[in-house]
Amino acid sequence: MGQRGPKPLPANVHRLRDNPGHRPLHELTESLQPEVEIPGCPPHLLKEARKEWKRITPELERYGLISKIDRAALALYCQAWAHMVYAELQLQRAVAAAEKARAAAEERNVAYVGGDGYTILTPNGHLGYSPYWVMKNKAADQVDKFLAAFGMSPSSRGRVNASNTRQRGLFDDPNAPSSFGDI
Repeated sequence: MGQRGPKPLPANVHRLRDNPGHRPLHELTESLQPEVEIPGCPPHLLKEARKEWKRITPELERYGLISKIDRAALALYCQAWAHMVYAELQLQRAVAAAEKARAAAEERNVAYVGGDGYTILTPNGHLGYSPYWVMKNKAADQVDKFLAAFGMSPSSRGRVNASNTRQRGLFDDPNAPSSFGDI
């Protein structure tokens, strides 16, 4: 079982709210804050994964949510995305083929005994899940977990701690009164 209660807010949110819980200053300033930088795209990624890498990395950099140490996690996310896209395309083809086969069977006045694309006829005559449907669902679960890790889902945005190396201007206004003093 995981930890109970809501996940803790990032230190920068406590700082923006002027530390309403009166947390010790060292808790708000001594967290890992890697430099915001887009890591190089690994050459082994699938074509669709490289497309996702190019699409998402500028956004992650813009919000201070990526650094060089995130390369492996981002590569796993992009590969899971590519696998999900592949499986979805194959599933769409299987559904179209099943619809075509069903229409051909009706045209010949023959009973259609195949699957619908989401299910397939097994060698022993039973219906089972399409391997593409299973693959798509597993890849979608992986994508969802990586989205949460990078704060890219609506429910996880408040749980991700952005790097302050890009946000210092938000917090360190020398003219603004603060109860923190010099942080």
